[in-house]
Amino acid sequence: MKLLPVDEARARMLAEIAALPVEPVPLAASIGRVLAEEVAAVRDQPPFAASAMDGWAVRSADGEGLRAIVGESAAGHGYEGEVTAGQAVRIFTGAALPAGCDAVVIQEDASREGEQVRVPQAAAGRHVRPAGGDFRKGQVLLQPGVRIDPWRLSLAASAGRAQVKVRRRPRVALISTGEEIVEAPANPGPFQIYDSGAPALAAMVAGWGAEVTRAKPVRDQLEAVIEALRTAEADLVVTVGGASVGDHDLVRTAGEALGLDYRVQSVAVRPGKPTFFGVLGDGRRMLGLPGNPASAFVCAEMFLRPIVNAYQGAEPQPATVPATLDEDLPANGPREHWMRAKLTYEAGEVRIRPYRDQDSSLVSVFAVSDALLRRAPGAPAVAAGEVVEALPLSRA
Repeated sequence: MKLLPVDEARARMLAEIAALPVEPVPLAASIGRVLAEEVAAVRDQPPFAASAMDGWAVRSADGEGLRAIVGESAAGHGYEGEVTAGQAVRIFTGAALPAGCDAVVIQEDASREGEQVRVPQAAAGRHVRPAGGDFRKGQVLLQPGVRIDPWRLSLAASAGRAQVKVRRRPRVALISTGEEIVEAPANPGPFQIYDSGAPALAAMVAGWGAEVTRAKPVRDQLEAVIEALRTAEADLVVTVGGASVGDHDLVRTAGEALGLDYRVQSVAVRPGKPTFFGVLGDGRRMLGLPGNPASAFVCAEMFLRPIVNAYQGAEPQPATVPATLDEDLPANGPREHWMRAKLTYEAGEVRIRPYRDQDSSLVSVFAVSDALLRRAPGAPAVAAGEVVEALPLSRA
């Protein structure tokens, strides 16, 4: 089987993924969804010049001195008259600036004397939020392809939106295979282990915006694996384990029995070489991940996350950042290596230190990692202090 470079393998996978249909959802239910339309403002924000402080609305041209108090402007209840020479209006934060006024004197700088207030000279525009200072009517605030988070939801709400159009959530079916796998709280046999890969992958995929279903672990019996694949109702079927070519690795054979047409048969990556991808006879996409948890998690970041994003119309490419290496690294082998690592931030600089033990079975190392360090195939040795490429991991 030809080992494809990581970038080529990802490109071949993404070529088979089309963005899913659009559906409207209430804004309050849009968290985590990916926009499929522009969100534009229906009016200026704020729609009027507003006070940024509690104090007194005045005319800067009047200079300092006593002003007659002619009214009050509060949030939601503005002063409807026009302020003329020698007058002032009590005003509160967020309230509309009365007509005729162009400045606000904060209450600490003024002193009330009965029905008058003594104010210092105020510069025009002082403590005033101009109309449209945040955004203008018709201005596009959010673009298609962005994922709604609480801050973007707030912006859409400020723009006057009660619902938005988003892409349908992709349906992802997770199937773990292997005689050695049992689910807690079942008691494992002497040669069995708990399934730690599928539960974590399910959480990852749900966090990326997909609807996830998990089948119970499937034993190493060809008919059982075929049946699990055949009955998985999903846009994308993801298998964990059995992706290699050993006597007990039946996932490929089961997929082929259902018409699997490979686009990627294996990847020149460490860990995760057995990863494969193809299209089943009925059109469902299938991604085969290795059984070792760390291998599965690395390849989920490399391939599964981009696929899930592409289904939703989001940017599929992993976003790496430069980071300064904290220790020397030897030359890399022939496969691209994604090393589990720790990021630190010192004086505005991103620094990275890979963990010494990169064994693909170690979940404990992944649990304390917050980045993957990328090493190109055949990369020469690098010294501490040099800049390398890092993929931050979401630990929310």
